[in-house]
Amino acid sequence: MKRLQNYALGEWVEGKGKGTTLLDAVNGEEIAVASSDGLDFKAMLEHGRTVGGPALRRMTFHQRARVLKALAQYLTARKEEFYAVSSWTGATRGDSWIDIDGGIGTLFAYASRGRREFPDETYYVDGGPEALSKGGTFIGRHICVPMEGVAVQINAFNFPVWGMLEKFATSFLAGVPSIVKPATVTSFLTEAVARAMVASGLLPAGTFQLICGSAGDLLDHLTCQDSVAFTGSASTGLMLKSGKAVLENSVRFNQEADSLNFSMLGPDAAPGSEEFDLFIKEVAREMTVKAGQKCTAIRRTLVPAPFVDAVTAALRKRLSGVTVGDPRLKDVRMGPLAGRSQVKEVERSVERLRKATELVFGGPGTLDVIGADADKGAFFPTMLLYNDRPFDRLEPHDVEAFGPVNTVMPYGSVDEAIALAKLGKGSLVGSLFTARDDVTRELVLGTAAYHGRLMVVNRHSAKESTGHGSPMPHLVHGGPGRAGGGEEMGGVRGVLHYMQRTAVQGSPQTVAAVTHEWSRGASEVHDRIHPFRKYFDELQVGETLLTHRRTVTESDVVSFAGISGDFFYAHMDDVAARESLFERRVAHGYFVLSAAAGLFVDPAPGPVLANYGLEGLRFVKPVYIGDTIQARLTCKQKTEKEDREGQVPQGVVHWDVEVTNQDGEPVAVYTILTLVRQKRGAHLPSSPTLLAAALAAEAPAAVRAPEVMEKTQPGDAAARMS
Repeated sequence: MKRLQNYALGEWVEGKGKGTTLLDAVNGEEIAVASSDGLDFKAMLEHGRTVGGPALRRMTFHQRARVLKALAQYLTARKEEFYAVSSWTGATRGDSWIDIDGGIGTLFAYASRGRREFPDETYYVDGGPEALSKGGTFIGRHICVPMEGVAVQINAFNFPVWGMLEKFATSFLAGVPSIVKPATVTSFLTEAVARAMVASGLLPAGTFQLICGSAGDLLDHLTCQDSVAFTGSASTGLMLKSGKAVLENSVRFNQEADSLNFSMLGPDAAPGSEEFDLFIKEVAREMTVKAGQKCTAIRRTLVPAPFVDAVTAALRKRLSGVTVGDPRLKDVRMGPLAGRSQVKEVERSVERLRKATELVFGGPGTLDVIGADADKGAFFPTMLLYNDRPFDRLEPHDVEAFGPVNTVMPYGSVDEAIALAKLGKGSLVGSLFTARDDVTRELVLGTAAYHGRLMVVNRHSAKESTGHGSPMPHLVHGGPGRAGGGEEMGGVRGVLHYMQRTAVQGSPQTVAAVTHEWSRGASEVHDRIHPFRKYFDELQVGETLLTHRRTVTESDVVSFAGISGDFFYAHMDDVAARESLFERRVAHGYFVLSAAAGLFVDPAPGPVLANYGLEGLRFVKPVYIGDTIQARLTCKQKTEKEDREGQVPQGVVHWDVEVTNQDGEPVAVYTILTLVRQKRGAHLPSSPTLLAAALAAEAPAAVRAPEVMEKTQPGDAAARMS
């Protein structure tokens, strides 16, 4: 029988000993044996710290992002191989799409975010300068640098691919190597994807390792620079984060645990309404997708008391049409649970739930399996329960059956619904189906403290809604209390989890030298050559132009009003202006901006290609007719843009602009962005393949890049994830 391999210290190795036999969830046949016996977990951690960490920290965010994109393309081209393996976990084609395409989509999402929201640097500057002294000679800024340890990532059985890739994407982009430990029961699928990741040649040596089997004493060797991201049961999470090394070294521990998520039908969503139909469809889908084995699945369904009969009838009708069987068959809509042990676990949970509920659909004796043997596979019937006294019978708020099981509960008012939602003691997600925005506001504000995510659906958003059970890379995935108290993904937030935020204090010049970002008070560079005449490569951070002056006239104000159509009284009406807070007529703020541009722009063709945007605009003080303005333009930051075929090599320059009046007082402050041509090409390879080759040249142990990188499109991969 095939034995799964672990990827440790840069090699694929089999674990020793008997190991754990892994079974096909559909027919109970033996697939493989998983074992991690014999692995040197301490050495694996050290390999990540000393080989993988330095390699990643040499790369900028943009370089790491380009690797993630190339890796996503590489996996996309091979995903049919993964789909075939995924069926052994009991997943239908649709279930596999959530797991496989969803995971790859997360790589694409973070690749894009890394290039758009992070600098082309090895660190991240968090926020602007903080003035710490009256004279401005002592300031502070926050920087975020990669932790110099390893990200240990322990995943649940229900999403063998997405669980790995959503954690790996954030840690890799942050510059921290990963050791991935999937749940053993479905680790054969994780191993298949991991093999492709390694074979791609895109990952520098030491940045990715895999354990198929027990984690052994891995957590005993963690240091203050390491971190743990765990997905699974609350009891296992508590055991892991109570470990001696985790506690003594204050190891960062992010937990995402299964929770008793709710979905609520609004008091306005009566039978026959669009919201009612959307609600029924979503509840039934969340019960049956992945056979209900989703940490975000709906476990508690809250319904206005007068609508209970209609809701249960509609759900019975919809659930009765769900075909159960071999997920490889086209007509099958729900496969088995991940394994026989999971069936027993769900049965025990249902037994506890039945003490407080009545069965209204499904249950024992109703299982009709297509194309498979129900006794050999890990099949479990859909079960809809009803609890008529949800404030007295608390089992549905305390017990989770991790399968296609859901409990309907009535409420009498929105306040009651809010109270019921809170009884879950902390959940990953809640959803609300209503057309009333006042109900939405009341429920969101009333339950937000107990939920990591709240999704509101009505007829206007339904078409493009990604669904109750779909955490997105852009938003946090986690929740308080029972849900574990952690946050994964969430765009920039997920990356910063693997970085150390440090406050740097000093003079503006010293801080600018550290951050490569100029701030007021730092040294300025003056040159007789206008900065707009210089190529991107030639510009220095701190390069400053102090312009000539211009006196604002009444003709300027009147002309600008005519051109812009802005005849606001403060600009045009003497009497009204005298009675206003300005006390006399003032120039248009946007005239001041335009006039400032006229002061600092060099009009002749040159390296500046285009205005790219404007940020942080503040009109600090009014400009009156007769005032004289002057602009100071300073190169604040430079960011190289990725090379693209047919595009002129270029970069983005952030210019700090301060417009002052005749008394030297600031009247407007902002940042403008310009696209500036490069005189020479990028200083580092932009192609992921060339980048990997460059890293291999620096570090002999680095993995070689593939000769050919397939060009594929991501498609709609990030949606419907859980």
